[in-house]
Amino acid sequence: MPTVPDQLRQAREAQNLTLHQVAEVIKIRTDHIRALEEGNFDVFSAPVYIKGFIRSYATLLKLDVPSLMAELEAELAQTTKHSEPPPLSDSPRGFLDFVMLQLTRLDLKKGAVISGILGTLVLILVIGAIWRHHVKSDPLSGLKPGVYHSTQSVSGETLPLPPQK
Repeated sequence: MPTVPDQLRQAREAQNLTLHQVAEVIKIRTDHIRALEEGNFDVFSAPVYIKGFIRSYATLLKLDVPSLMAELEAELAQTTKHSEPPPLSDSPRGFLDFVMLQLTRLDLKKGAVISGILGTLVLILVIGAIWRHHVKSDPLSGLKPGVYHSTQSVSGETLPLPPQK
C-alpha cells in the first residue's frame, strides 16, 4: 500500500501537473509541495500545517480526502515530532467556560452600543438618586401661615398663662 506522499505524487503525475502549477492553484510554496511528496514532514513546524496542505492538495487532485487524512493520521502518529499530544483535560466544561465562549462570539460594535446605552441608564439612575437624597424640601412648605388665636380674651401683648391646678 503506497504512503500518502506517494499517492499525492502519483496522482499529480497522472494528471500531468507540475509542482509550479499545483503551487499556483493551491497557493502553497513549491518546496512545501516537494516536502509533502517526499514525506519530509520535518520541514513543517506543526501537524496542523501538514494536514491542511495535504487536504488542499488532495482536493485539487480529486483524491478521497477522508481516507487519505486517516492514513496521514496513522503516519503522523508514528513520528515523534508530529504525533498529537493527548488532550490536556478530560473534565467536562463548566458554566464559566460556556460564558467565556459566548463572550468571544459577541460583535464588538453591537457590544459597545449596548454597553453605552446601559452605562447611560445607570448614570441617570445614580444621578437621580443622589439628587433626591441631597435636595431637601421644607416640610412646612405646603402649610398656610398660622396665626395664634387665644381662647381667652386677654388684652395686651403677652400670652396668657396656663391655668393652674
